[in-house]
Amino acid sequence: MAKKILVIEDDKDIRDTIVYILEEEEYEVISSGDSKILGAVNTIMPDLILMDNWLTEWKSDATGQQLSRQLKTNPSTSHIPVIIISAVSNIKEIAKDGLADSYLKKPFDMGELLVMVKKFIKQA
Repeated sequence: MAKKILVIEDDKDIRDTIVYILEEEEYEVISSGDSKILGAVNTIMPDLILMDNWLTEWKSDATGQQLSRQLKTNPSTSHIPVIIISAVSNIKEIAKDGLADSYLKKPFDMGELLVMVKKFIKQA
């Protein structure tokens, strides 16, 4: 059975590219442009979550950092690896404060994305 990855990215071009790359690697990918999909995370039960930190296009009420912290402090979702994606210079600190498992700084190389995904999918 294919491993499931939830991608939350408000930039449609970036989201579509990530989805394409992951589907080429035969992952099952569920994607969204906003954080509302996290309301269904217990139903989706992804093996990994890739989440942008700034979900500005959809006027999200929370940052990826805050959403990651919510996921990681909830006993039913704390086991799901979360990778925060952002172009901000302090992404390492943001990911740490959000209790994320890792981070990717934009722009990132697709090979780098795949290495990180494979690392956390093997742990799942």
